[in-house]
Amino acid sequence: MKVRTRETRTSAEQSEPAAPRGGRTPERESRAESQPKQVPTTSPLLVLLSAPSGGGKTTLCQQLLAARRQMTRAVTCTTRPPREGEQNEVDYYFLDAASFLKRVQAGHFLEHATVFGNSYGTSRAEVLGKLRQGKDVLLSVDVQGAATIRARAEEESELKRALVTVFLTPPSLAVLEERLRKRGTDSPSVIQKRLTAARQEIAQWKNFDYLLLSTSIREDLRRMLAIVEAEKMRAERVQAPEF
Repeated sequence: MKVRTRETRTSAEQSEPAAPRGGRTPERESRAESQPKQVPTTSPLLVLLSAPSGGGKTTLCQQLLAARRQMTRAVTCTTRPPREGEQNEVDYYFLDAASFLKRVQAGHFLEHATVFGNSYGTSRAEVLGKLRQGKDVLLSVDVQGAATIRARAEEESELKRALVTVFLTPPSLAVLEERLRKRGTDSPSVIQKRLTAARQEIAQWKNFDYLLLSTSIREDLRRMLAIVEAEKMRAERVQAPEF
């Protein structure tokens, strides 16, 4: 016959209150109550990324969007033909010249420019609509478009509060030329035109908030994420919790 024995507790153990289920003690509850009850909320960003043709901005945009699910891309309109693998309304809104011109005349674009014979434009309604939904917006434009948006932001407080500009530059023009040749979409004469334009564009980097010297996809993304996180925490963009 088995005899049950009762476990005895020392006087110290008997005087110590048992912890409630879930491991919460008065000390832990007090510590939890001292923590802020709210997480700081921040206003949305309009992150504008520019780079010379072949500078890697498309790849960096893709990586950034994959890393920050709460960020969305503003899709640009263009008259250029789709490249292999590009999808309408995903990579660009592909328009004919007449349709593009109608949108220009209607004031549809936040900015528009002609680059190497092709027109590009950013929908004002799309950008502002997403910002008003509280979404961070990523915009990939050339230096002409960046200059136009900066000028608009000086006149419109909603844009100015959201705008962050970054210029991505290749390590050297030799590296850029190699990338353009490997891309295989341009003739040698067009590549030379792009390199000439790249020199002029790189000279404008001081007009941007940040200069990002491209080294590797991983490092470019790490630094881009650091820029976004820092800008999200700027005092003028943060609504602090009540303590």
